[in-house]
Amino acid sequence: MAWLGQTWGVLFPPDSYGCLSLVPPLIAITLAIATHRVVASLLAGIFAGTCILANGNPMIAIGTTCETHLWTSLSDGDHLRVFIFTLLMGAMVGVMRQSGGMEAIVNGIAPLARSRRGGQLTVWTLGLIIFFDDYANSLLLGNTMRPLTDRLRISREKLAYLVDSTAAPVSGLALVSTWVAGEIGYIEDGLAGTQLAGSATAFELFIATIPYRFYVLWALLLVPLVAILGRDFGLMLVAERRAFHQPSPPNSNGGTLAAGSSQWPNAVIPVLTVVLVTIILISATGWYALATEPTIEPSLLNIFGNGNSYLSLVYGSLTGLLMALLLGRWNARIDLPSLKAAASEGAIQVVPALTILWLAWALSGITKADYLGTGEYLGHLLVGSVDARWMPTIVFLLASMVAFSTGTSWGTMGILMPLVVPTTIQLLGANQMQVSPHDPLLIGSIAGVLAGAIFGDHCSPISDTTVLSSQASGCDHVAHVRTQMPYALLVAGISVVCGTIPIGFGASVWFVLPIGVAAMVAWLSVVGSRCELE
Repeated sequence: MAWLGQTWGVLFPPDSYGCLSLVPPLIAITLAIATHRVVASLLAGIFAGTCILANGNPMIAIGTTCETHLWTSLSDGDHLRVFIFTLLMGAMVGVMRQSGGMEAIVNGIAPLARSRRGGQLTVWTLGLIIFFDDYANSLLLGNTMRPLTDRLRISREKLAYLVDSTAAPVSGLALVSTWVAGEIGYIEDGLAGTQLAGSATAFELFIATIPYRFYVLWALLLVPLVAILGRDFGLMLVAERRAFHQPSPPNSNGGTLAAGSSQWPNAVIPVLTVVLVTIILISATGWYALATEPTIEPSLLNIFGNGNSYLSLVYGSLTGLLMALLLGRWNARIDLPSLKAAASEGAIQVVPALTILWLAWALSGITKADYLGTGEYLGHLLVGSVDARWMPTIVFLLASMVAFSTGTSWGTMGILMPLVVPTTIQLLGANQMQVSPHDPLLIGSIAGVLAGAIFGDHCSPISDTTVLSSQASGCDHVAHVRTQMPYALLVAGISVVCGTIPIGFGASVWFVLPIGVAAMVAWLSVVGSRCELE
């Protein structure tokens, strides 16, 4: 009977809820996959966790769900700053759209496209410029660039791919966007209660993950490679050949819109204001923090790492919104009621994402060591059974599956990040006395969540950005999913073979990045074909 005691000790370690600690996140993931209703699934996971903590008493669980977890998560100071920043950014995007600023930027660049290659590169360039919101990126580019791509005989499927592949990836990487505060918040939530909680900041780790987000970086680079080489493959090649051999539509205006060219400052100036004010405030708060810690070197990384990013983002976005309102009133001559309506509409668009963020924070709070200790238990199970070198790959694939099944990258990051960070730290801590916040395995695992969530979201037919991209581009939704998926799978496969696996076994990230690009070029050269050739 010794084996029974050993098994019980693994499932229920001393002073731990054991395998019961896995129930809340498993319920949330399973229900999200089965029902595609992330909010309801997260609520179910939270309630299951409070039931476990209340020893099965549902009445106590209802009270603690509302007061101890949901209200505490909502009233947290940093969480409130994230909500305010995201709402302000959404409102600013709505005002810029109403005042014609973003359309004017598109109008100014679109005439430069005189060929199929130039048209694709133009859409890609504009996607990089509109980096602050993935919804604005999808809706604006799809609707405004459709006449131009039709004239150049670029298929609607290709346009939807171009739009979708520059929406979430560029917003997820940008330091000023509707994504950044949420991503930093998820990382900070994962760090809480670990040995790195006092020695590393979420902002510092967020910056460190950028070169490790292989899928995101290579997905952004595949778009110009496809355009420059002029090669496609799979069902996308079929769609491109069909569009190429059709006559150009008559009376095409090449994408020119009604917005005047004088309106471009209405978008450029608010965005530059957000960036400038945020950088100034992060630097100022970082200098102030280092002034009280004379032992820390005042390097650029330490200044930004110790700066108050939440405070800086809030006041940066507030200043940007005020600038957008002023320009909309005095430059675009829009009346105040219309500006208020545009700001409200923009803010409302980000509310679903904020709801997911709020509930994900509450669920992750239940899994912390003070309550169920899910991360610690996972680390207990994995230590000795899973090699830490495989964590970046395992995490990337797991995040991809969850995001594909649920259709939400935000929900995937919110569910997995609070589990991945403490589990990886515990795995690394089993082999060394002190875990370094700069350990490539830790950074690669965090990046695996951020990148895998976007990959799964790209392939998912129920993803909001996938749906928006196909609708805005005038493309059949199923056709968009079927033509984009081979491109996403190509980048994901290269991300694993040339990225996460080599990183896990000690390769430098700066060594593998060009290898991945070379692999994409080789694939397009060997497998891809030109649409002009039958």
